[in-house]
Amino acid sequence: MNDKVREKVREKQDAHAALVDSRTDKGKEANEVRYKNAKRIGKNVAAIAKNSIDNRIYRKLKTKEDETEVFKLARVRERRIRDSVNIRCIKDVNGNIRVDQVEVKE
Repeated sequence: MNDKVREKVREKQDAHAALVDSRTDKGKEANEVRYKNAKRIGKNVAAIAKNSIDNRIYRKLKTKEDETEVFKLARVRERRIRDSVNIRCIKDVNGNIRVDQVEVKE
């Protein structure tokens, strides 16, 4: 499944490169359509791969053979939340960059 995702991502990257290199309006339109389709398909393939991995983990949880899967799942979920919620740095009123979590929250 991972090879299929890589293949679709490569197609999207190639389509984007072709779009950027387009010189004529007709070429830009054609490459834009190609890029949008490749982007949509790439997202779908990645989501399917991610869901199949999650389903495999949930099946293991049902069998109670491997209790460490619970902790793996918890770590993955915590990382997903942390990446989207935490702010790493911010500028204050004076334009200074603040990286300390307490200062960022203030």
